[in-house]
Amino acid sequence: MNKNDKNDAPKKLNNSNLMLGFFWIIIVLILLNGLLFPFINQHKIIKTDYGTFMQCVNEGKVLQVELKDDYVYFTALKDNDTVFYQTGDMNDPLLVENLTKADSPNESGKIAFDKTIPKQNSPVLNFFLWWILPGVFFYLIWMYAQKKMMGGGGDKGNFLSFGKSDAKIYADSQIDTTFADVAGQDEAKDELMELVDFLHNPKKYTRIGATLPKGALLVGPPGTGKTLIARAVAGEAKVPFFAISGSEFVQMFVGMGAAKVRDLFKQANEKAPCIIFIDEIDAIGKRRDNLYGGNDEREQTLNQLLTEMDGFDGSKGVVILGATNQPDSLDKALLRPGRFDRRIQMELPDLEGRKAIFQVHLKNVQHEDINLDLVGRLTVGSSGADIANFVNEAALRAVRLNKDVVSTSDIEESIETVMAGGQKKGSVISPEERKIISYHEIGHAMVAAMQTHSAPVQKITIIPRTSGALGYTMQVDSGEKYLMSKQEMLNRIATLTGGRSAEEIMCNVETTGASNDIEQATRLARAMITQYGMSDKYDMMQLETVNNRYLGDDTSATCSSGTAAEVDNEVMQIIRDAHEKAKKIISEHKKEMDAAAEYLIKKETITGEEFMEIINMK
Repeated sequence: MNKNDKNDAPKKLNNSNLMLGFFWIIIVLILLNGLLFPFINQHKIIKTDYGTFMQCVNEGKVLQVELKDDYVYFTALKDNDTVFYQTGDMNDPLLVENLTKADSPNESGKIAFDKTIPKQNSPVLNFFLWWILPGVFFYLIWMYAQKKMMGGGGDKGNFLSFGKSDAKIYADSQIDTTFADVAGQDEAKDELMELVDFLHNPKKYTRIGATLPKGALLVGPPGTGKTLIARAVAGEAKVPFFAISGSEFVQMFVGMGAAKVRDLFKQANEKAPCIIFIDEIDAIGKRRDNLYGGNDEREQTLNQLLTEMDGFDGSKGVVILGATNQPDSLDKALLRPGRFDRRIQMELPDLEGRKAIFQVHLKNVQHEDINLDLVGRLTVGSSGADIANFVNEAALRAVRLNKDVVSTSDIEESIETVMAGGQKKGSVISPEERKIISYHEIGHAMVAAMQTHSAPVQKITIIPRTSGALGYTMQVDSGEKYLMSKQEMLNRIATLTGGRSAEEIMCNVETTGASNDIEQATRLARAMITQYGMSDKYDMMQLETVNNRYLGDDTSATCSSGTAAEVDNEVMQIIRDAHEKAKKIISEHKKEMDAAAEYLIKKETITGEEFMEIINMK
């Protein structure tokens, strides 16, 4: 932002605020005048009947009479005081004659009477008062409310400005984020570093004919740092940064979104080299077909965006970064070369990436030596935002415990709190239920321990959590795993059925505590058949497709209803075999189950090492 822009902005803001303030002052004065004027300088009026009025006239007590709006207002003497009265007009044809003949305490001895004739406004004035003025008033109110609903707009305070970009503009000196603040995304940083180098040293590339990519699309699950790395690119390149969300282009009126796109690119060209970052670009970039429904405003905005990306000169150094977690829904025209030339994957970090992210966020808190390998393995599938939350929760826990530094145990507990909820220490569980819960959790651990391709047990607890879990068994792989074999998945299903199997064998009951286990086992068994080709009957045939891979892994069937019914039978058989396997393991280790469950009831929480010591005792 140049110096003149900075000087002009306050003037525009002050002028618009003065106009708005003057407008509201006028409205308030009109309302006060309408509310208070009828009560200013008004006498106390006593309502009476028409008969009393005529009696006062005949007795010569009336001073003055005024006929107005179907009412008779008159003043009369009462105990040497002047009193004001009001009564209804009875359309008395003899009223004037009676008032003329009657005596009065006035100096003239006659009653002073008159009739007020309503003043008729001119047709032009009536039209202005009843149509033009209310219309202008409500139009201004509506425009002001519309501007507020749109988030304030680019020209703050001037609610009559339309088509202005709402992008937040950061000067190069305002951005202190660099690639050092981004961890766990080394591949993405390497790809974006080339854009930074181009902005720093364009001649290095142009001398052999290379041009700057117009756009790069950041794709990945929520929380992986797409916005953070976009700011880091601007911070490394030391160029202005335009940040806007795709939803801010979507307006009520057709054409306004397109006008905002034009204004955004106009400002960017004036401040080139610079970076434009459009977050959640899928809000305006979805396919133009019937699959997602038609929307004239969104489609015009998308068309304008496509036109602007084709129209601007890449040699000026304007780079467009887009971010989305729904890449499959984007219009193909937006993804073609010449627009978004690069697609940069921002996947969930691996073990080393999670450890690096922990190091970045631990810089901001006082901590002792943290077992990064342990906490990294505990957070499989967590994003950078999740890890930042874990560290913050650990710091809050340390404060609650009056500790000076954050320890590994604080981070462990924060991970469990975020994933399973806080501990419900006040819950009262009957001894019989505690016994069933203990055998349930030990059943999971026992089946996992007795199989060769299962992750080691890290922790077993029967302390209830606010998420509704009455206990859980935590398994943690010793290293990072990128693939799962068929045998590992079958063992995982058997482990999930171990809780219910322990209830049946050791307690002779079936409880609702296995509901989540059943859900996970069924989903995993179905995926083996429909997605991973691990069925002897269907071989490598795809029976389901995954939609929204980064937003929940929704699936849709690609087979007939008859095949779907056969798939259900296949899923049922896998789960049944796993259930039988788990019951067999528990039946063969009843003694160890009793010892481990008794110890767990006493301690409430045990480690995997303690559990293995119990079952290995001879």
